[in-house]
Amino acid sequence: MSAHAHAGSHAGSHAHAHLTEFPVPGAGPYGIALGDDGALWFTLVHSGGVGRLTPDGDVTVHALDSPDTGPTVITPGPDGALWFTEFRGHRVGRISLEGEVTSFALPTPEAGPYGIVVGADGALWCTESAVDRVARITPEGDVTEYPLPLAGAFPSAIAAGPDGRLWCTLNRANAVASIDYDGSVSVHELPTPGAGPVGIAAGPDGAMWFTEIGVGRIGRVDAAGTVTEFPLPDPASRPHAIVAGADGACWFTEWAANRVARITPEGEVTGYDLLTPASEPHGIALGPAGTLWTAQEAGTITRVTPAAEAP
Repeated sequence: MSAHAHAGSHAGSHAHAHLTEFPVPGAGPYGIALGDDGALWFTLVHSGGVGRLTPDGDVTVHALDSPDTGPTVITPGPDGALWFTEFRGHRVGRISLEGEVTSFALPTPEAGPYGIVVGADGALWCTESAVDRVARITPEGDVTEYPLPLAGAFPSAIAAGPDGRLWCTLNRANAVASIDYDGSVSVHELPTPGAGPVGIAAGPDGAMWFTEIGVGRIGRVDAAGTVTEFPLPDPASRPHAIVAGADGACWFTEWAANRVARITPEGEVTGYDLLTPASEPHGIALGPAGTLWTAQEAGTITRVTPAAEAP
C-alpha cells in the first residue's frame, strides 16, 4: 500500500510533526483504535466493514453482514478483541484479532449507539444517542441500559475517567455527564451556548478533555465538574475526536479545517495540516511509540509522529 508524507505545522507554536498518509479500501474510515496486536483497527462507516492497518501500511478489511449498519466508534475490549458501535444497525459488534465478527442487538429499538469504551468494571459501555441512554455490555453480550436525565441530549462519545466514573458528552444538551458504575448520572452544563460537545478523553492532568464542535473550542472538566474552555485559533474548525498523547498533551481532529491539532494542559494549541484536502478527519488514537493515528472519512488514514520521534 503506497503512502506519502511531509513534516509541518500550522497555528500556535513552532513545533513540528511528521505526517504519513495511507489510502485504505472501503468507504468512510471513521473510528480508529490500537489493538492488542499492535495494529490500528478502524471502522468503515459507509461500506460496513472493519479494517486492520499495520504500522507499515498493510491493510486487511473484514466486511460485516450488511453494508448499511454504519460501524462508527471502535475500542479495544477487555478480552483482546475490538468492540465497535453500529450506529445504523443499532448493535454493538465484536471483532477478534483473527477477523471473526459477532454482533449484539441492543434492547431498545433504534437506539443509535455511537461512543464505546471499556469501563473499570471490565464491561463495555456505549452511548445510545437516539434514545438518551447508556448501555453496559459484558464480554458475553449481556446488556443493561441506563437512562440519562435529559431528553433529546444525544449522548455521543464516552470515556473512562481516572476518578472511577465514566464521562460522556451530551451533544444537544450542551453538557457533559459523569456516570457512576451503578448508572447514576450527574450533568455538568457548559458555559458557552451551542458548544455541541462530541469527543471526550481522559487527559494527562487527571481531568477530562472534550471537543466543542459547535464553537471551535476544547473543554476541560475536572472531577468536581468545573469546566474550562480553550478557544481554538480557528473557531470554525469543528473539532471532533480527542485522545491523550504520549507527550503530555491531548490531540484532536479538526473536521472542517482538515487538520489534527495538539493542546497542552495550559491550553497552547498547535495544528498540523493533513496531506489530502477535504479529507474529513474523525477518529484519532494513540498508536505504537507515541504516534497518533487519525481516520479520514474521505478514504485515508494518517500517522502523525510528534517532533521528538520524527525521522
